[in-house]
Amino acid sequence: MAEKTRIRLNEFPRTFWAVNTLEIFERMAWYGFFAVSSLYITGATSEGGLGFSDEDRGVLQGVTTFFLYLFPVVTGALADRYGYKRMLFAAFCVLVPAYYLLGQFKTFPTFFLAFLLVAMGAAMFKPVVIGTISRTTNDRTSSLGFGIFYMMVNIGGFVGPIVAGIVRGWDWKYVFIASSCWIAVNFIILAIFFKEPTSESASANPRTLKKVLSDMVDVLGNGRFFLFVFGLLAFLVLGSKYAKADSSFTWNSIWAIAGIWVALHFIFDFLLRLNKGADRKPWLLQPMKLGDWKFGLFLLIMSGFWTCFNQLNYTLPLYIRDFTDTSDVLNFFISTLNGIGLSGAAVSLQESMAIKGQVNPEYMTNFNALAIIFFQVFISLLVTRLKAFTTIFWGVLITVGSFLVFAFGTTGWIVLAGVLVFSFGEMLASPKSKEYTGKIAPPEKVAMYMGYFYWCVALGNLFGGILSGQLYGSLARDAQRPDLMWVFFAGLALFSALAVFAYDRLVIKKIAAKSA
Repeated sequence: MAEKTRIRLNEFPRTFWAVNTLEIFERMAWYGFFAVSSLYITGATSEGGLGFSDEDRGVLQGVTTFFLYLFPVVTGALADRYGYKRMLFAAFCVLVPAYYLLGQFKTFPTFFLAFLLVAMGAAMFKPVVIGTISRTTNDRTSSLGFGIFYMMVNIGGFVGPIVAGIVRGWDWKYVFIASSCWIAVNFIILAIFFKEPTSESASANPRTLKKVLSDMVDVLGNGRFFLFVFGLLAFLVLGSKYAKADSSFTWNSIWAIAGIWVALHFIFDFLLRLNKGADRKPWLLQPMKLGDWKFGLFLLIMSGFWTCFNQLNYTLPLYIRDFTDTSDVLNFFISTLNGIGLSGAAVSLQESMAIKGQVNPEYMTNFNALAIIFFQVFISLLVTRLKAFTTIFWGVLITVGSFLVFAFGTTGWIVLAGVLVFSFGEMLASPKSKEYTGKIAPPEKVAMYMGYFYWCVALGNLFGGILSGQLYGSLARDAQRPDLMWVFFAGLALFSALAVFAYDRLVIKKIAAKSA
């Protein structure tokens, strides 16, 4: 019986393997740059970096990745309408020059523009890959298919930073050239091996942007609601970029402006609701409408987890560079190689993978991807019978422990221990959060709700980038107390875990009891 249900790799079509290969090279490009982005953005100009402040870094990383995870809802609809192969080609046409320009632009506005282009290209690519995996697998093969895909993501995420760490030792510009080259390789794979997996673009009723926007109203809210929320987020970004304690424009000014924004919207809403026909007017003259508040609350709670999760790439590389002595890890690997007769490899390791007797920060954080490659399948099998909520809750709690470990990370081994603890928390919480989304969505709208799941990742990137810049600047750089910064993130992760617990008990279970 087991023999009949065994899945052979040759059951997956050529397009499945082609899109997974595209994913490897795209992730090599993204993580090759992003794993060292904090170091490059804040690095001294004399050493090839941009020399920006930590606060500016937080804005750059937070805003661009926010849009990266926000756009796929729209770009996915465009891919369904015009074809996956065309969308992939367009994405690569954007990404190749965008990565190259990242290494050429040195001012904040121009670098921001190039970074946004990278985010746009990645947002065009991301939904097509997920859609292709879905369309080239079936009920029998989908579990293994997505498992293979997740492994490919981490292979690319592991190899990219290694190459970037080596070439940045020559010159920073080679990091961006390497990313452009990885994407350029995808043109060849796309042309030769990728076959269009969807026929919706040729059908009579492909999804339209109007349909996407109407779905958005059902799930999250109407245009006025989004205007209100985006306005608040804009004030947050504005404060992160320009508010300073020693100037006339401070965070108090930002909070005051935000308060006025909130008051004006609620007053305007009150006046609109006096008119019974307001719902039929243009969207700007309609009262704010919240969609499925239960789902919106879940996205907001999970954004807390992703805010903390992103510190692995936003904050930890800087912390390792500025506060951690990683020579203990380097010396261990060198002595181990010498001990087994690989002295040449030891010399090569010391020359190409370390700077000034320290391990490159991107190699330390890269143990996260390595741990996922080796342990994700085992962890997934281990928690198969556990409820999605239980796994998320314990996963987030484990990340709390990792941040507390980082607070004592003055040596390389302590930081590595924190990275490994964090990785196990991620392996529990991240995959199961998608499963939990499927369970809280209405049965007839699961696919639509899953399309908006990544918006909690978008918010987590925005909040994570801004908090990283502000806290690293004030606590680590100025006060020389990075431990307090890690304690703050531990507290935020703990709050997120407790919020998930309360949400499951007070919202989901009560609704389930009423419908029983």
